[in-house]
Amino acid sequence: MSEKMGKSLCFFSAKGGVGKTTNLLNLAGILEQLGKSVLIIDMDLYSGGIATYLNKKFDKSIYHLAFDMENGKYDDLDNYTVQVDDFIDIICAPKDPRDANKIDAGIIPTIIKNAKLNYDVVLIDTNHALNDINLTILDNVDQINFVITNDPLDLKNIKSLITIFKNLEIDNYKILLNNSRDPFKSYFSTYEIKKIIEHNIDYTLSTDLFLKDMDKLVMKGVIVSLDIKFADIMTGDYQTFVVMATDLLEGDK
Repeated sequence: MSEKMGKSLCFFSAKGGVGKTTNLLNLAGILEQLGKSVLIIDMDLYSGGIATYLNKKFDKSIYHLAFDMENGKYDDLDNYTVQVDDFIDIICAPKDPRDANKIDAGIIPTIIKNAKLNYDVVLIDTNHALNDINLTILDNVDQINFVITNDPLDLKNIKSLITIFKNLEIDNYKILLNNSRDPFKSYFSTYEIKKIIEHNIDYTLSTDLFLKDMDKLVMKGVIVSLDIKFADIMTGDYQTFVVMATDLLEGDK
């Protein structure tokens, strides 16, 4: 009898500052509301801030997990996680960015597989570099969410990235257009964006999701989507996150 495996998803982008981390946390909040256990792994190894955003202190990071797995010292995943609430745990990025260079990409598949055996959903935050670590993550998750904004440079870069994926015959990705990141930038219509990137847009977050105090809320440990008013005030965006969660949970591995 095979072991039950959870689902894995990473948020990736062609440039920084597109809202990956904030909306990964919002998706985690929606998954919690659906009764799913969630592990967030902060793989933005050099400047990851999920622990800071959620106001959590930690002793062990992804570096310690990788090191112990490689050296036969690994025992239990719980020894490396920090609890956010009854449904969400996190594995933090290294405190010392020099430790990022010590993580071997070869251990990433084992980490992801192990996490999927312990949680319903594993969400992985990344930076935008196409390095060995991120390429290994992209190759080992069930789904990739490319986060884009209405920005010419961003769209140029994501078009190149999509072309690479098509050439490699990788199709387990979806496009998330985040209009809430820069609500005052509207260079292109949705139709024009589709033409530029030569791909459909799977999910769109509206400008309604823009909150001037978003960073302050997150830094206080607030996951906005867990607010009881979120579904009523931001109905469209709430539904987008629900669809995002459902697509992941019901999709083929």
